[in-house]
Amino acid sequence: QVQLVESGGGLVQAGGSLRLSCAASGRGFSSYTMAWFRQAPGKEREFVSAIPWYSTNTYYADSLKGRFTTSRDNAKNTVDLQMNSLKAEDTAVYYCAASTRGFSRSGTTYNYWGQGTQVTVSS
Repeated sequence: QVQLVESGGGLVQAGGSLRLSCAASGRGFSSYTMAWFRQAPGKEREFVSAIPWYSTNTYYADSLKGRFTTSRDNAKNTVDLQMNSLKAEDTAVYYCAASTRGFSRSGTTYNYWGQGTQVTVSS
C-alpha cells in the first residue's frame, strides 16, 4: 500500500511558477511509475506528466511540453512537478498517482492516488 500526499498548490498570477511535490509513504516507491493528472471544474481528468522508476524518460501532455517539468527522488520518495509560465487554463486540482503497471496516459492504470492540491492561476 502506498499513500500519496501532494503539496505546493496555491494561487499564482498568470506567467508565474509553482512547484508541486508529492510525498509517498509505504513500500515500493522506487519501482512505481509516478504521474501527475489534473482536473479542472466541469472537465474530465487529464494526464499531465509521468516518470518511470528509472527516471531516464519523462512523458508530458503535448500541450504542456516546455512549461512543465517532472522529476523524482527515489531516496526521498518524492516526485515534483515544476510549472512555469502558468496560464489561467492551468487552473485545476492536481493529483499525484502511482502505477505498478508501468506508464500510461490513462488514469485507470494507476493504482494509488493522492487527495489533490488546488492550483489557481489568476489572469
